[in-house]
Parts: sequence; structure tokens; C-alpha cells
Amino acid sequence: MSNVDNNRSQAIDQLFRGILTLRDIDECYRFFGDLFTVQELSAFAQRFQVAELLARGSTYDGVREKVPTSYSTITRINTELRYGSGGYQMVLDRLKPEQRAEEEQQSLKNFPFI
Repeated sequence: MSNVDNNRSQAIDQLFRGILTLRDIDECYRFFGDLFTVQELSAFAQRFQVAELLARGSTYDGVREKVPTSYSTITRINTELRYGSGGYQMVLDRLKPEQRAEEEQQSLKNFPFI
């Protein structure tokens, strides 16, 4: 169980319901652009990037080479990946098929048809 689970509220439930109504990346940019500052959104994106790198087996130093973040942040994210509620891994697993499809589409664009 996560810290957020322990602090459930109607306000947080309403926020999550609102997020679940978003239909595409453009809508996410619009909503999150209103909700967060650029710095806040960048911080969340960095955390997710760190989680992805750690899940792929990167070392802390390897993560720091790619993402400008502190060792304490990496440790906190690694702890959540290993012992948390499974939220990071759930989303990363759901993105895998989408990422593979994008990579395949990109490789087809680069394939020289004669």
C-alpha cells in the first residue's frame, strides 16, 4: 500500500477521475500544463524516466549520466520500484507494447523501399 493510499480523499479521487478522462497526449499537455508549472512537470517526467532506467537495469551512475537528479531521488524511486505498490512497474509494463509498435513504425520509415 502506498503513502497516497493511506491519505485518500475526495479531492484526490476527483483529480484521478479527471486524469482518467484525458483522451490523448495533446489533452494531457493541456491539462497538466494548467495544473503544474513547467518545473513541476519536468520533475515528474524525470522521476518516471529514472524509474524506467532502473527497471531496465541501469546503475545509479548510469541513471545520473542520463538524468540530472540526485542519488537520494534515485534511491527513493528504486525503493518504490522494489517495495512500493507496483505503480511504476504497472505503467512501464503497459507502455512496452506501445513503445514496440512505435519502434517498429519508425524502423519501417527508415527502410529503403525500391
